[in-house]
Amino acid sequence: MLEQSLDRRRAFAVLGGTAALAALPGISLAQDAMRRPDAVASGAGALADLARRLAAAPRRRGFDKVPFMIDHADHWDHEASEILLSFRGDKKQMWEASDISSAWLNLMRESLNGQVFAHRHPDFLAVAAVHGTAHLTLFDQSMWDRYGLAANAGGKFAANTFVAEREGVAPTDDRQKIDGFYGVGNNSIRTLQRRGAVMIACHDSIHAIARGVVAKSGAGDPDMVAADLTNNLIEGVVLVPSVVAYIVELQNAGFTYAKAA
Repeated sequence: MLEQSLDRRRAFAVLGGTAALAALPGISLAQDAMRRPDAVASGAGALADLARRLAAAPRRRGFDKVPFMIDHADHWDHEASEILLSFRGDKKQMWEASDISSAWLNLMRESLNGQVFAHRHPDFLAVAAVHGTAHLTLFDQSMWDRYGLAANAGGKFAANTFVAEREGVAPTDDRQKIDGFYGVGNNSIRTLQRRGAVMIACHDSIHAIARGVVAKSGAGDPDMVAADLTNNLIEGVVLVPSVVAYIVELQNAGFTYAKAA
């Protein structure tokens, strides 16, 4: 029955039935941040097309419980993964981000700026393979509040300040403006997404964080907490079973590896 269900969903995807997929339990579509890639560089036709296709791909959320180990396609965003891995641009880079205190957002921004504006590769694709404490940045603020995730960040960050853009910035800003859209004062996940970058979420990290939450409180079910965290990933991310395993898939697809340390 499971294989029949998966085959039916694959058929929906091939036929363009994303609306039908979205109506199924646990299925949602990416939201406006990825549907309107308004800050993709001029001339970046392949990257803009990728962003639109990823936005139309189903995301699996709305879980009651999730297992310790993912071994079925119904528990992760495999359609979006296939779209990402099939990107044919020859300039694509993957950043492994595991430490919330590291400069991974700044390094991704610098790489995008250099590739797009200096090396003239408007279709350059940047991907963040996020796990460890860096994964806390991919949960919305309600999860930080509900589960006290600031403590998981070592007390260095009281809230998830990594997502929102700096107030007042816009893609029309002067590229040389330090505090502008492209500047060091705006190291933002949302800005990177608007420019076509993709954030990869890790189920293994989510479940590990959930187990830590339950151990700290002395009560609860890690599978249920992990489901809640999964359901409240920020918009646009692609959920995979294990980021450290997915790095192999990205490298096999031609992504250059970089470590954010």
